Amino acid sequence: MDENKKTIIEKRIRKTGENLVKNNMEFYYAKTKEDVCPIVESLLNDGDVITNGGTMTMKECGLADLFNSPKYKYLDRAKVNTPEEVVELYRKAFFADVYISSSNAITEDGVLYNVDGNSNRIAAIAFGPKSVIIIAGYNKIVKDLDEAEIRVKRDAAPPNCVRLDCATYCREKGECVSFGKAGRQITDGCSSDSRICCNYLISAHQRHKNRIKVIIVGEELGY
Repeated sequence: MDENKKTIIEKRIRKTGENLVKNNMEFYYAKTKEDVCPIVESLLNDGDVITNGGTMTMKECGLADLFNSPKYKYLDRAKVNTPEEVVELYRKAFFADVYISSSNAITEDGVLYNVDGNSNRIAAIAFGPKSVIIIAGYNKIVKDLDEAEIRVKRDAAPPNCVRLDCATYCREKGECVSFGKAGRQITDGCSSDSRICCNYLISAHQRHKNRIKVIIVGEELGY
């Protein structure tokens, strides 16, 4: 990356991080995805029960090997097969010590914005696991909630629907159907049963200080 551009990106990351701290979340900066694993490991304790939401960012950072260490009990989504097993793992996540996720967007004033289909991910971010670790590339940073909405409807949901093989308007057209509507509302979208934008979570100032830890990476990661 061009060093001048990198300098500006890091300033934006630091500004966002300072505001996350003001909102009672811990903030960590990882220059590269290779720096993420040591930071995550420093936030874990021997014997921790760990699980994760659906996150391409975690995969890109290569964290599965860490979680599969005998030091931890990893509830691995990749090792369940039937729909019943998947739902059971989702429920067990509420009792986990550590929940790993990314965020669909992070505003510069330190607010997390997440949209979900099954809603197991946003439910666990909001309540249940003792510790939540959010890992996000700098590309997830947006100015405000208006930009967060646009990011999800244009940059996050369409490729995720391709990845998950969901029959939605955004998969076919590359953006949410709501972009063609006058007076669009934040929850507008298609009526497909495969829709992944069903429930919305905005995480602002936290009552439980430092339960949520946010690692922002100086690279583009995830959707």
